[in-house]
Amino acid sequence: MDIEIYDKAHAILTERRTKAQSENNARIREINEKIPEIKEINDVLFKTGKELIKVITESRGKDISAKIEEIKKRNTGAQQLASQLLTAHGYPADYLDIHYFCPICSDSGYNGDQFCICMKKLFSKLTTDKLNKNAQLKLSNFNTFNLNYYNGDDYFTMEKIFYYAQKYAENFHINSESILIFGNTGLGKTHISLAIANVILDKGFSVLYDSVINILGSIEREHFSSSHTTEMLDLVMDADLLILDDLGTEYESKFYISNIYNIVNTRLVREKPTIINTNLELDALSRRYGGKVASRIATMYKCLNFKGDDVRFQMIRQNRKEK
Repeated sequence: MDIEIYDKAHAILTERRTKAQSENNARIREINEKIPEIKEINDVLFKTGKELIKVITESRGKDISAKIEEIKKRNTGAQQLASQLLTAHGYPADYLDIHYFCPICSDSGYNGDQFCICMKKLFSKLTTDKLNKNAQLKLSNFNTFNLNYYNGDDYFTMEKIFYYAQKYAENFHINSESILIFGNTGLGKTHISLAIANVILDKGFSVLYDSVINILGSIEREHFSSSHTTEMLDLVMDADLLILDDLGTEYESKFYISNIYNIVNTRLVREKPTIINTNLELDALSRRYGGKVASRIATMYKCLNFKGDDVRFQMIRQNRKEK
């Protein structure tokens, strides 16, 4: 567990819990002023709570079920009366309840002795934000993608890809199709995928973007660590959109190949979209990762073949001319 991420998540949960309790105290003060009878009922509820604790602690093995049931009935009656008074004065029946952000764990972060789902979501979001910050996502968007660097048939190919990518980002949902972006170096594959990521992040979806070598390296370190954690693999599988950059630049190993298959296959089964960027053609993918990986990508991904001359070289030549 990343201690920095854990501390941030814990701080957020503490802030949520404090806010919920503060808002509840404000509502109690308001109701005590406007409906004094409610305060009397709350005093009764407080006393029955203390009475219940006393009965239990002083039971000494005696059968106290009848006494407990009697106290519960009085408590329930008082609660019902309070709810009726609230609704009669135009308030919701649960107005005096504490409204936590997460009703499962009351913003504690734990469900029993396990992390609550809200805590897991916080871990995922904070870790993803940290990774994406390192990837400098905001450096690329659709407005800075220049089609003038492509000529002839390549221009029309790239124009179609550009408008497809824009539409994909605008209409994105958690079951959108997966995309393979392939072609030679320097044709804008990373730029387009980052532009898609920016639009989707602004819509509130979770996006995990990183190079394949970084992601697989993290999965490998966790797998072979003494604790055998799966935090990175969980992030990879759970993100609304996963973008794997530079597939094929990582070291060749059975562990990496099996994990590539696992990631591709599992996200397809879960109907979660993935975008893969690579310089490898489909036949090269098959030779490197095996027929099962290549077949799933070729038949179940939208394949975008980038065409043209290296844009970065063109930009360098243009800058030299201008100087």
